[in-house]
Amino acid sequence: MVLYEYPFNEGIRTMLRLEHLFARLHALMPRDAAVDHHFALATLFEIMDVSSRADLKSDLLKELDRHKAQLQGFRGNPSVSEAALDEIIARIDHAHVGLNHLNGKAGHTLVANEWLMSIRSRISIPGGTCSFDLPAYYAWQQLPPDQRRADLTHWVDTLVPLAEALLLLLNLLRDSGVPHRVMAQAGQYQQSLPPGRTYQLLRLRIDERLGLVPEISGHRLMVSVRLMRPDAEGRLKTYHGDADFELALCS
Repeated sequence: MVLYEYPFNEGIRTMLRLEHLFARLHALMPRDAAVDHHFALATLFEIMDVSSRADLKSDLLKELDRHKAQLQGFRGNPSVSEAALDEIIARIDHAHVGLNHLNGKAGHTLVANEWLMSIRSRISIPGGTCSFDLPAYYAWQQLPPDQRRADLTHWVDTLVPLAEALLLLLNLLRDSGVPHRVMAQAGQYQQSLPPGRTYQLLRLRIDERLGLVPEISGHRLMVSVRLMRPDAEGRLKTYHGDADFELALCS
């Protein structure tokens, strides 16, 4: 099954982008090749760019508080494990404290590193980090992998509170959705959303053997899915057959 996710607001869109970047970063860092560590640095700079929103930290803190308040409402419910509830709330508190102690924007301490910023200013230029452009960076790339990895770990550590908070929030959000099977007739599916309830994320799982790609759109009143099939050149064409998939709406 292939999982597709669709955010209903800009805040969740930013969180999903950051999750994607952190996953790429942690896939690249354990490797030894200098080119992998080059792209790890490029990913680090992308994270700094995406997280540069002034209100990102406050939004995450508010979401942590909201989830904590919701979970506290389950106290005394006989169908809810108090031990499990305490564990989740403790994780929320830990993430809240770590993020709250993060001064300024995520990665702001790295901005003071002139060496890193010289790389950041040229890394988006095609071929802009060649040895003759940035000899000091080229020399760093010749260091042993463990030494480069230690530097990367040191720089990434400044972003750990942000990563922990957003990953926890996304996991809580995903757990709130109940998946169910739906049928797209003639390649189309629409569902009205109940008034008075705000959904933040749509999750769709579809059998990869169908060879279909969902195009998802939605707002506070309705979600729509159109199934597409790529042709030999990768261009998406409308699929007119019936197909089922798994859908979950998360709030």
